Formats: sequence, C-alpha cells, structure tokens
Amino acid sequence: MKLEGKVALVAGATRGAGRGIAVELGAAGATVYVTGRSTRGNPSEYARAETIEETAALVTAAGGKGMAVRVDHLVSAEVAALVARIRREAGRLDILVNDIWGGEKLFEWNKPVWDHDLDNGLRLLRLGIDTHLITAHHALPLLIEQPGGLLVEVTDGTADYNRDHYRLSPFYDLAKVAVNRMAWAHAKDLAGHGATALSLTPGWLRSEMMLEAFGVTEENWREATAKVPHFVISETPRFVGRAVAALAADPDRARWNGQSLSSGGLAQVYGFTDLDGSRPDAWRYLVEVEETGRAADATGYR
Repeated sequence: MKLEGKVALVAGATRGAGRGIAVELGAAGATVYVTGRSTRGNPSEYARAETIEETAALVTAAGGKGMAVRVDHLVSAEVAALVARIRREAGRLDILVNDIWGGEKLFEWNKPVWDHDLDNGLRLLRLGIDTHLITAHHALPLLIEQPGGLLVEVTDGTADYNRDHYRLSPFYDLAKVAVNRMAWAHAKDLAGHGATALSLTPGWLRSEMMLEAFGVTEENWREATAKVPHFVISETPRFVGRAVAALAADPDRARWNGQSLSSGGLAQVYGFTDLDGSRPDAWRYLVEVEETGRAADATGYR
C-alpha cells in the first residue's frame, strides 16, 4: 500500500486502460475518483455493458476507495463541478490521469481526409484533445496546491514511434500525437510548482472491446493469435495501471517530467509485471519483429 492517503482522478475510467489504471491505483491504497459517461441504466453511445460504478467497485475490492462520478469531459461545467466535489470531499488531488477517449467507433482506417467522414473526424478530435485540455484546466489548480502532483496523459504510441508512423487516419494520427505534445507542454507549466507531467502509452491492449472484436476472453486470448499472430505481444489493462501506480509511488518521478513513456519501458525500470508475470514490451516488438517481417515470437519481448 504505497499510495494510502493519496487522491487520484482517472478521467475516462469506464473500461480499457482507464479501468486498469484505476484498479491498480486502488490496489496501492489510493482513493480514486473514476469518471465516464456510462452509468447503470444510462449508457453512452457506445451502448456497452461497462459502467463507472463497476469500475469503482473494482477499485474498492482491490483495496482502495472507488468513487464513481458521471462526467462528460466536453462539458466544462460538469468538470468544474467534479473538481469542486473532490476539493470538498478529499481536500486534495495528487494524481490526475487523463484517459478520456471514446473514438473507437469514429475513425476510419487508411482513409485520407477527403474520404473520411468529416463529422466523425472532428468529433474524434474533440473527444481526444478538447476533453484533456478542459480537464487539465479545471483539475490542475487543485493538483498543484501541494508539491509532488502527477499528471499522466494517456495516448496511443510513444512520441518516437508516432513521429515516424502514420496512425490510421489524419484525425486519429493528430489526436494521438497531440496528447504526447500536450504532456510535454504541461510539464513546462507544472515544473515550477513541483509537479510532474508525462504521457504514457500502453502496448497492444487487451481491452474489453479488443477481446470482443477478436472473439476471445482474457482466459483464452492466445487463441486469437491463430488469426492475428502478433497479438502474442498484447497486454492487459492492468499492466499500464501498474505503470501509473509505480510512477505515483516513485519519490523521484520528476525525472520523467515532459517525457513520453510506455508501459513496457517502465516495467524494465520499476520491475512490475503483467497479471501473468510477464513484461510485454510492445513498441519495441512492433519495430523489431512485426515491421521487419519476422515471424510472430514474443521471446525476449515479454
């Protein structure tokens, strides 16, 4: 229990990486406010079963205190009310994780801007960029009231990888690259307040939606490698959660200020593992194995 007494906000914690991060912060003893738009009896346009109440219950079961708050992070007033509630109930904010997304059903693979649905593309940018800025605007003043605060901007791909790789479409590409740059910019502002900002990417995530798309569960996920061999490098959402917990518990975390990090890279530094005891290093694998045409083999990469 390295984070007892600490208060975290995981914005966008209904499912996927956000849920994994919230649970691992709870397992370390933190009080975790989890937000999203899907609540019991009131799902978002995703129309999926996962809810923020379910995430909060998992946080509490792991050893922390989960607090579910329905928030649309595109609505400034709702985010302001959320932060006011955290101030009123907890009196502090030590960790802010910006994992808001919601664009999986909006981007169209390998389509130039003139072929991509424009409304969907612009909505994707609002969900992937505006939400993070709105949340930072309202939450960071509370975070910096005490030194040592941590802001984690969650994205897809490290800055190095995204610099040289086209990410599916102009809209998706911009959304994910922007978050890396956003963390770098926040780091400049936060350094003078004794706080740390960084961007963090999971690897090939075995989220609820990914497992469903491949027709497998977490228990039999390896069966998907018969059709998608490189899925062998995939990881659970709890792996990136352990990366955030390790960062939050590190008294020397300021060394990462402004950097773009990955779950696999941090596992090599902090020594944590995924639920199966492995340390998948997806971004190195993608470059060194998949892109070079080698047969799928995670040996030496997990």
